[in-house]
Amino acid sequence: MTMNTDGTSAVEVRNLVKTFGGCRAVDGIDFNIPAGTVCCILGPNGAGKTTVISILATLTAPDSGSVKIFGCDVRKDANKVRRLIGLTGQFASIDEGMTAAENLMIFARLLGFSRKGAKERTKELLEEFSLTEVADTTLSEFSGGMRRRLDIAASLITRPPLIFLDEPTTGLDPRTRAQMWHTIRNLVKNGSTILMTTQYLDEADQLADSIVIIDRGRVIANDTPDGLKKSIGSMILRITVKEMTRAEEAAVIIGRSADSAVPFSEACELTAPIDNTGCLARVLAALKDADIELTEINVTRPTLDEVFFALTGGGEESEDR
Repeated sequence: MTMNTDGTSAVEVRNLVKTFGGCRAVDGIDFNIPAGTVCCILGPNGAGKTTVISILATLTAPDSGSVKIFGCDVRKDANKVRRLIGLTGQFASIDEGMTAAENLMIFARLLGFSRKGAKERTKELLEEFSLTEVADTTLSEFSGGMRRRLDIAASLITRPPLIFLDEPTTGLDPRTRAQMWHTIRNLVKNGSTILMTTQYLDEADQLADSIVIIDRGRVIANDTPDGLKKSIGSMILRITVKEMTRAEEAAVIIGRSADSAVPFSEACELTAPIDNTGCLARVLAALKDADIELTEINVTRPTLDEVFFALTGGGEESEDR
């Protein structure tokens, strides 16, 4: 199904709420995804990411609030919404004993294509995802990257304008991961909107036009990758303390001088966001006054890892409700 998405929103979420028992898994979430862009949803364990995506994909009903996919309400127009989305998981939902072409043919036929139409669409997708040479190879012989590309291809048989990608590069080697990035960029270039989750923050940095960070069921940040990095300071100070026994003391001093949280993991290397050179000078002067000797000092631009820690307290990315 194709759609003119010029000037429209692919996803509109307003005051979304979902409760499981006494747990408010989604607590009044709002965000918007413009058509033709990539949005990454990030958050620590138990943040509510999975619940939000399940609601958007019509797999879970919200308690209150509204979700619209290209203007269609996920509750009132669920069947229409399902025709607008392609849902791809971490592992291909396809038959191991069949070839790539056979799998795509079966999916196309199940989705209502004629035999001729299914054959034509299968050929197009095999070419689009660089799978033509392995079209007659059974999936049991596929690499992880080939499986992932076939899984995405299967979700695009009906050309949905909105595609959900759940950790599309998990477990892939660097080369295959780069190929997947190229595939995602091409999908957007051809008019698709992508909503994805990832456990790799550098991936979000490279691919996302916007990033929504969810924690404890609420949106705590929604911005471009650069905007998020600027929000925690213009620089990141990294220092290595010579004596490990004084690292915890150094973390306290840096946190007080820079007015920010400093992660301490019983190691000699510490990091902290720095707003300006004056703040940097205060930190270094305070460490010198305390006679804490440093073996290395580096000042760099913030990364999304540091943004994630600063906003969520360092919670790890993993499965959640």
